[in-house]
This record gives sequence, structure tokens and C-alpha cells, in this order.
Amino acid sequence: MRLTLLKSTILKPAVLLLSLAAVLPFNLNAETPEEKGLAIAKEAKARNVGWGDSEASMEMILRNKAGRETIRKVRSKSLEIQDDGDKGLSIFDEPRDVKGTAFLSFTHIQGNDDQWLYLPALKRVKRISSSNKSGPWMGSEFANEDLTSFEIEKYDYKFLREDEVDGDKVFVTELYPKYKNSGYSKSISWIDQEHYRVRKIEYFDKQDKLLKVMTFSDYRLYLDKFWRAHKQLMENVQTGKSTTINWGEYKFNVGLTDKDFNKSSLKRAK
Repeated sequence: MRLTLLKSTILKPAVLLLSLAAVLPFNLNAETPEEKGLAIAKEAKARNVGWGDSEASMEMILRNKAGRETIRKVRSKSLEIQDDGDKGLSIFDEPRDVKGTAFLSFTHIQGNDDQWLYLPALKRVKRISSSNKSGPWMGSEFANEDLTSFEIEKYDYKFLREDEVDGDKVFVTELYPKYKNSGYSKSISWIDQEHYRVRKIEYFDKQDKLLKVMTFSDYRLYLDKFWRAHKQLMENVQTGKSTTINWGEYKFNVGLTDKDFNKSSLKRAK
């Protein structure tokens, strides 16, 4: 559910541009900014292929402008789909007022993504309209569109410059969504040059003003290949609100199939 990169992940830790090492180098001096940006995105995507399926736990901390916190406990399941975007399922366990709520997301390489929400109080599954991509996810600072997996075809790219984050060299690239109903005019990503992990993303609203900043930290390596950030912080610079997601208990290749990711699975998710 990569809330990524989550992207991840959400929030699929995935959802989002993750882990890569520079094995297929490209010549930054010989390409246009658009070609460089696309090459970086392809490299990042290629290095995060082959993980299969996964489960993880999430602690989601919502903070209002005054700093008051609300904590939610969530379980996340993800399934890698060949020749299409990934599938994600998030199940809320705490607090009591959201217990049993489940969110299902199908990302597609082209066209609108499919998303559904199960509300236990109403005992029904509600489809989330594609026109509501920019709507908040369960009251957090993550939008519904932030919870889909990263798919190269959905963006145009532009390489901006090289930079540093915490002493690590990074590429800085702009992404422009090509799909309809995005709440963003563009985003800017800082991607480390050694492993191609997303370190920071700035999101700009439709007026091209900075709206939110997401940072990724505490990366850990799984299956000797796949990096996952154990902390994501999304800060809304316009409202002063923020949401932190702490990831844990990652498990890969647990045997999830398509049957675990359908509308019926929402009602029986426990």
C-alpha cells in the first residue's frame, strides 16, 4: 500500500520510486533533461521489480496544526502484477472508530486507477471516484493518489540537477502527471545516486505552489535487493498538518494471490 515511493506505499512502500544501484549507467552529459529524467525513472523502476508479494505493519500518526496527535494501526498487503500496476490492501485495526475499515487499490499503467473503501459501520464497499484522486486518505496528509504504485508511463520527466541529501549524492528530477484528476501540477524528487532510493518529494498544487513535502528515512534492505523506507513523513506546508508512517514487520513471498485483492476480500479482511 506504497502511502510511496508510499508508494509503497500507502502507501505502499512501494507505491513510490524505490531502491536501485547504478548498474546500467547513463551519460548525463549526452542527454536532454527530459531523457535524463526518464532514464533515472526507468533505472529506479527496474531495480524494484521481482519482489512478488509482501505484508507489513503501519503505525500512522496524524498531527494537526497545534501538534495534537491521533495514532492509527494498519496492516498492509501488496501484490506485484506483471505488465500492470501493483495491488494494495490496507486494513485498519486501531482505534476502535476505524477498526475493520479496509482500503483496496489497483494501480494501472495507463488509464484511471481503481480504488475501493470498505466501511464496517455501513457494511458496504464504496468505490472511490477517479475524480477524487486528490482527496485525503483516511484523514491523513496523504492523498488517494499517493497510495498507488509508481508507473513510468503516467508521468513526463525532466532532470534538474545533482544535489546532496545528508551527505549523499542525489539526482533531482521533476515529474508531471499525465493522468486526469491529479491534485498536483508537478512533483520534484530527490533520488540517491547509489541505490536510487527516493529521499524526498515536493508536491505542488494546481496553482504551482508548494503543497506538501514527503521525506523517507530508515531504509533497510530485504531479500538482498529491495530497499524499504521504515519512516515516511508527509508535511503539508500550507496547513501545518503532518502525517508520519512508521513501517515494520516486513515479510515477502508470503503466498498472496489475486484472490486476496478483490472487493469481497475487503469485507472479510481481519
